[in-house]
Amino acid sequence: MVAMIQPGLERISLLLKHTPLPWKAIHVAGTNGKGSICAAASAMLLQSKVRCGRFTSPHLIDRWDCITIDDVPIKQNLFREVEDQVLKYNTTEGIKASEFEVLTATAFEIFTREEIEVGVVEVGMGGRLDATNVLQSPLVTIISKISLDHQAWLGNTTDEIAREKAGILKPGVPCVIDHTNEPTVKKVIETVAKEVGAGPLLYGDKLPEEIEKFKGWRDNVGNLPLHQQVNTACAYLAICRALESLRRPALDVHSIMSALKQQNWPGRLQKLHLEPITGCSESVLLDGAHNADSARILGGYVNKRVRANRSNEKTTKITWVLAMSDGKAVTEILTPLIADGDNVVTVEFGPVDGMPWVRPMSSADLLKAAYGIAKIEQGNHYGDDVLAALVSAAKIAKESHMVVAGSLYLVSDILRLRRNFSQQMSPEAKPTDAGQH
Repeated sequence: MVAMIQPGLERISLLLKHTPLPWKAIHVAGTNGKGSICAAASAMLLQSKVRCGRFTSPHLIDRWDCITIDDVPIKQNLFREVEDQVLKYNTTEGIKASEFEVLTATAFEIFTREEIEVGVVEVGMGGRLDATNVLQSPLVTIISKISLDHQAWLGNTTDEIAREKAGILKPGVPCVIDHTNEPTVKKVIETVAKEVGAGPLLYGDKLPEEIEKFKGWRDNVGNLPLHQQVNTACAYLAICRALESLRRPALDVHSIMSALKQQNWPGRLQKLHLEPITGCSESVLLDGAHNADSARILGGYVNKRVRANRSNEKTTKITWVLAMSDGKAVTEILTPLIADGDNVVTVEFGPVDGMPWVRPMSSADLLKAAYGIAKIEQGNHYGDDVLAALVSAAKIAKESHMVVAGSLYLVSDILRLRRNFSQQMSPEAKPTDAGQH
């Protein structure tokens, strides 16, 4: 039997009772930016010739793509083999672990089998009681930007949530903190650090002097939106500490630049073509922004780099394709995104493999909420027909820009749909990404 969400470390400890964990870990908590930090960190480790695994959630297309070895998703047969083993043990021992606990145990067992040296591990939800917090001696911990999310589980204020996230801090283990966090959030983390004896604490704006002075770093990272600059800096500081603990050579600046160019983190400010699906040659911007803070970041990016790039006022409008998980703070998420004159197409993402508790908000209700935010020019809702929603949005958009947002699960559905279309085409005709930012 597999249970739903059940915070706590007892079940994951039982699942891993007979699984040695000889590898070291970089443990990442926070609300926004965790995945980007993990992607940058694993790319830097790979550049340092450190065999690394990465475990992030949720998956994007297939359930096993949330586990990578040296930045390559594991094979389905390996995932199925190990997951079956974990599920069998869960049943025979009567552990009643949750889906995420089974997934975490599967990832950690695979890391051990694959003989990785370092695992970059993203917290699933919270930190203190998250299954990944079974890791007791990480090389370094990271806390990214914290904002309101999962209040039913973590608390109603950012301070309460920060205390849960800071639950990953360990005695004597350094922690890198996103310096753009609110002062009260940083104070909570600092208080927890003192309570457990963690440290030292390193902030993302405190890069080593040689990096600060190197023009190549500034040119490369400076072209990224601010939040990605911060995420990259946090990853770099963590890798510096990890390599030092491993007694491995520090990364030189040129290696860092190479790692940043090679990192891959789809679904976050990702541009790609959907012409085989929609008939529209314009690239589409996909971003999994799904809470108020990430929506503000996406809205600022769109306003500065998408709307402002259009010289003709008639083309500054955005055609939004939106879906949202049920129970989200709809008004707070939509307000930074939608402007008067924009178009809105709403849809419901499909079932999420391995996460049966996740439910989409009604597309009709989401569209109604959007009409309450701004004077929408055209609006349509399509139930759970993602293909129809994309085709409709492309027809409405014409010369405007399409942006997909509101849920990583919607991004997953679109990437999966795109893959299915690609597999039906000849190799010469397969679509290519327009690049990532």
